[in-house]
Amino acid sequence: MAKEKTQQKEFLEAICVLQWVLTFLFFGLTAVILMVYLMFTSLWPLPTLYFAWLVMDWDTPERGGRKTVFVRKWRIWKHFRDFFPIKLVKTAELNPNKNYILGCHPHGIMSVGAFSCFSTDSCGFAEAFPGVRPRLAILAGLFRIPLLRDYIMCAGLYPVSKPSLVHLLSKRGKGNAVVIVIGGAAESLASSPGLNTVVVKERKGFVRMALEFGADLVPVYSFGENELFQQVIFSEGSLSRNLQDLFKKIVGFAPCLFVGERFAFLPYRTPVTTVVGSPISVPKSATPTEEEVDHYHRLYMEALSKLFHEHKVSCGLSESHKLRII
Repeated sequence: MAKEKTQQKEFLEAICVLQWVLTFLFFGLTAVILMVYLMFTSLWPLPTLYFAWLVMDWDTPERGGRKTVFVRKWRIWKHFRDFFPIKLVKTAELNPNKNYILGCHPHGIMSVGAFSCFSTDSCGFAEAFPGVRPRLAILAGLFRIPLLRDYIMCAGLYPVSKPSLVHLLSKRGKGNAVVIVIGGAAESLASSPGLNTVVVKERKGFVRMALEFGADLVPVYSFGENELFQQVIFSEGSLSRNLQDLFKKIVGFAPCLFVGERFAFLPYRTPVTTVVGSPISVPKSATPTEEEVDHYHRLYMEALSKLFHEHKVSCGLSESHKLRII
């Protein structure tokens, strides 16, 4: 029988999740405003020196970043995990003498499962897959925001850009598991309780990258991710949806209108189970043909669908739930 949580434990969990949500939503904007404000005060040398250093450090995120084990092991991430709770499920071995590209689905509003399982040590990835190092790749534009870039690099996050992925798959030896939330911003707009929609049919760049470097493909599904927030979903072709799509095209992420369980920002205490599937063996092909890309892309979608249907009931869904791949 699970041990009942104390009020103090529940409070700590809520505070840890709240700080993460507020960081996700407001850290970047706050950092920009702060740096601009300081430029017009007597403290102007501080932002001036920072921006000078930023120019010299501009390419660091795409050259392996500055991950610190200290941040990954923060105690707050265990409270963060326990709030929902979040669980990592292993279904097959990953050979530490190979590299991998893990496609994580769905994006949800904030990719809670992907962050907790692959960017912190709270869910036991290192114990489940000894010798394999997870590298969660996120929106490259976030690494252009002052202060925020330094924080997320310390947390072991990487830009999901070609130079960054090439570095991780070719300059860091073997045992690298590059995690990409394939659906990105488009998938976040489809996030809603009860829906299981993934955007992957036209996303083939990750397959091409896997072929170029001989990295095996691994499907990953975070059950419960779409249940964490209630989102207002606008119909295709509506003015509101067109504005969302325009914003996504310009900025790179989608402005979702969502609400949580408490104080609008706190997500629902819904279990999130991130299931790591079996690797799909991919040969190395420096210049893959379209036929090769299509073949392994099809194998990936089939494996993702199989993973979903094999684990949906044990992860809290009913047998009638379907996976919609668009």
